Amino acid sequence: DLRSGSTRKWWDVPPESVYAFSFYIWQQVQRWPTNGEEDYPRNLRALSAYLTPSCRAFLQQDYEYRRASGELRQRVRGIYEIPGRGYRASAVEVLSRDAWVVTLDMAIDEQYAGTPVRDLFIRYPLRIVRADVDPQRNPWGLQVDCFDGTPQRLAVPGREEEGELL
Repeated sequence: DLRSGSTRKWWDVPPESVYAFSFYIWQQVQRWPTNGEEDYPRNLRALSAYLTPSCRAFLQQDYEYRRASGELRQRVRGIYEIPGRGYRASAVEVLSRDAWVVTLDMAIDEQYAGTPVRDLFIRYPLRIVRADVDPQRNPWGLQVDCFDGTPQRLAVPGREEEGELL
């Protein structure tokens, strides 16, 4: 509300902005609209400015493993926020002025040749860091530094899934 004036330190990044960044970038990296074998590496190249070098290397290794095992060929993947599990104050842990852990609860559905092969809910604990390296390519000034812990499979009441309940 600017009617009464507002000041904010220039280096402050609001938690909701960190959440929005992490959700948008992670969804784009993990979405394969036509063929995972082509979409996944294309996403990694297109979004490389938003990934730390170590995260990019980790995801490249993940791509190579999945490709070698035949998991990506003709695989289509959608990844979405679980309704009702979007931004909330507890979803962003401030580690420092330059680092956060964001918890994303997401639904993933995958299809092979039009046949559903995977439909699950997963919690991603993502580490986000400040990285004002190239404002032309990354105006957010943030990068995904991959996982801050192991992603967990979630179960939603009313669905037969393994894992913890939301």
